[in-house]
Amino acid sequence: MKEQSYRKLERVTNRSRFKGIYNQGVWRSSQHFTSVTCGNTQGVKRLGITVTKKTGKAVKRNRIKRLIREFFRLNKNLFPAEHDVVIMAKRNMPPRLTYQKACDELTELFTRKNNI
Repeated sequence: MKEQSYRKLERVTNRSRFKGIYNQGVWRSSQHFTSVTCGNTQGVKRLGITVTKKTGKAVKRNRIKRLIREFFRLNKNLFPAEHDVVIMAKRNMPPRLTYQKACDELTELFTRKNNI
């Protein structure tokens, strides 16, 4: 059951770490999401989420963040070991994105051949 949790040590929270990931990471993109992947020294998979105000109002932004966190919690095996991953929501997000559509798109994004 522990492996399906989203613990504090699995989060990227430091602003300087976000900047380091943006500068050194590998960028991938899909229709509604962009991911940046960078190695870390902590030895765990960590997730950072960025959803700007351009995406929509607070209710929409919080829903997108919940969808991404749930995807990470249930699909940790898709994320590379000992890497930090930042997922950014794009501006063209549909008003009512379902979990299944988000899950399909993120799964495709992380299972591409040229991923780390």
